Amino acid sequence: MKNRKICIITGSRAEYGLLKPLIHILNIDSEIDLKIVATGMHLDKKFGLTFKDIENDGFHIYRKCDILPKTNSQSFVHESIGKGIIKFSDIFLEMKPDIVVVLGDRFEIFAASIAAYFLKIPIAHIHGGETTEGAFDEGIRHSITKMSHFHFVAAEEYKNRVIQLGEDPARVFMSGALFVDTIKNTKLLSRNEIEKTMNINFKEKNILLTYHPVTLANNSSQNSFKALLSVLNERADINIIFTGPNADPGSDIILKMIKDFIKKNKNRSVFFTSMGHLKYLSCLQFVDAMVGNSSSGITEAPALSIPTINIGDRQKGRIQTPSIINCEPTLSSINSAFELLYSTKFQSNLVDIFNPYGGGEAGKKIANKLKDIKLPKNIKKTFFDLKI
Repeated sequence: MKNRKICIITGSRAEYGLLKPLIHILNIDSEIDLKIVATGMHLDKKFGLTFKDIENDGFHIYRKCDILPKTNSQSFVHESIGKGIIKFSDIFLEMKPDIVVVLGDRFEIFAASIAAYFLKIPIAHIHGGETTEGAFDEGIRHSITKMSHFHFVAAEEYKNRVIQLGEDPARVFMSGALFVDTIKNTKLLSRNEIEKTMNINFKEKNILLTYHPVTLANNSSQNSFKALLSVLNERADINIIFTGPNADPGSDIILKMIKDFIKKNKNRSVFFTSMGHLKYLSCLQFVDAMVGNSSSGITEAPALSIPTINIGDRQKGRIQTPSIINCEPTLSSINSAFELLYSTKFQSNLVDIFNPYGGGEAGKKIANKLKDIKLPKNIKKTFFDLKI
């Protein structure tokens, strides 16, 4: 008999890729009534309708919660959050979950968390305590922490930060990062398989590029991305594999710039709206570097011993390994980063990159806690004061 109803919210291809090991464990547990709600970019044709990936993996989607506006205006995020709070509230009232599980810091997840919080449903938050100073994800992440009752963090530093925010250490669990599970348990495609299935022709030099709007930057993402493309335009020997940006204000401009670049560089560039985690990780293992400002350059790339050129401060504050080259979003700084990437000294130091995010049992650890932990009768919390 199923005795605990667990609702998992997912809003993007990247986040689903992280959640997949946890979803699999909960889905096959006869004592868990798993409810998946797909929202955000999963339901938008512009971002690949990636809810189909969830269904193709054999998981049932309980509800699709469409909250993204049709246009990428300045009020894009405000409208999405407002619609999300209303729609998620209706879904939760109908579903009556025992606990809602959210991951990360996207505005879609923020809306779901607000709805659950005001309906007095306990929230379990994965990947709290991290910092990304260049994006409004920073404020969203810490806000979700304060609305959540249980916390699953990826590293000791992040655990300490959640406690610093006033959360009871007894409810903060060091699980490690889910992406390690995904990499460890995924049989990646060979180079030949990638070239055939994705129509990619690897060359002597190859990079995987993902660049998202920098939502808290004073200078526009357009100017920063233009600087990156200018550097790549001069480096004609590099083959570029683009993936699409997140659904944030400014993403339409970045998409147009990518397509314009590809038109002029058809022989050495290709674009994918969404690769899915298998193809993305498989492709990542055969490039010289992950380039851009995505969290995957800070997390997945080092786990595969692949260097990263991390541009700007969108990921500033995350734990980093020596394989990550940080640079400013300027022509000279980006150009210097590429010079360092291909230098003999840097390449010789890429052996045995340390992974600070655990050994690959995060999904199991989180699932066991979600199944057995005593749920609160109310969501009142006492602020945990650090003794100074």
